[in-house]
Amino acid sequence: MKSILGIGNALTDILAILPDDTLLGKFHLPLGSMQHVDLETGDQIWQALKEIGVKYVPGGSAANTITCTSILGMKSGYIGKIGDDELGNLFKSTMEQFGVQTTMLYDKKGSGRCMVFITGANAERTFASYMGAALEMGPEDLKQEYFEGYDYFHIEGYLVQNQELIARAVQMAKAAGCIISIDMASYNVVESNAAFLNNLIEKYVDIVFANESESRAFTKLDNPREALAEIAKMCEIAVVKVGKNGSWARKGDEEVFIPSWPATPVDGTGAGDTYAAGFLYAHSLGLGLKECGDVGSIIAAKVVEVVGTKIDIPRWRSAKTQIRKVIRKASK
Repeated sequence: MKSILGIGNALTDILAILPDDTLLGKFHLPLGSMQHVDLETGDQIWQALKEIGVKYVPGGSAANTITCTSILGMKSGYIGKIGDDELGNLFKSTMEQFGVQTTMLYDKKGSGRCMVFITGANAERTFASYMGAALEMGPEDLKQEYFEGYDYFHIEGYLVQNQELIARAVQMAKAAGCIISIDMASYNVVESNAAFLNNLIEKYVDIVFANESESRAFTKLDNPREALAEIAKMCEIAVVKVGKNGSWARKGDEEVFIPSWPATPVDGTGAGDTYAAGFLYAHSLGLGLKECGDVGSIIAAKVVEVVGTKIDIPRWRSAKTQIRKVIRKASK
């Protein structure tokens, strides 16, 4: 079985289901918004949530992906930066419980956290994020030995804003012989780092994952298939996800459409991260584009049926059964 290393913002998701919007008003958090807060405000919110009851889940895009590849059976590693505190220790220990080999760097700042407030009958989500130590990871933190022995290196797109870090990371990953993948993560990150992303993908990246808005921001093309073709000119494999309408994957002149797997969605958080995990796992087995997309879609369909980014055991069992069928069919 091949192995994968991920790098990302080490954030703990703190999930709380609120009876009403009172707490949001107290901390001036507009319903449905995503706000960045300082450490003092972040701690005040955290303490208030503790009284209600919360669920702690190691988060961040790359951490979600790497957790899933580990559950699927790949040797999986993760690089991130945390504070020497309760949340940092929780992040590290939980990742390791999922079988991930962590390389956790430490900073004086508190560990990053994303507080997720779930309110109303439609499970409306409001976010308050304190990035803390996660933002302090720099190129000087990386060592070549971290990358040795891995076959894949997966980059969380949010880190592209730290251009010196990512430039150093991809150089080390290439030196270690890794296949490099990136999830573009956010259209505004793509827009503000367009020139760097272009250079990064053309020179280093083998597999690109983007959703419709990210592909549009990157290529300036509205049609997702046209955007897919443009991205595929720059790398070995391009993937553009179009939400519930499925996804497209392209390698050279080969282009395939992958329908979404049936699901009863309640929360879309983590769907892209888990799709990437399934796709990369299937790719590591030597499966074709369609099969890679199918495996990604199977796992994505499971995560949208739960609140948060962690799939429960019954859904994992179901997913693995469906994945084995895809693999058996491909081998005939």
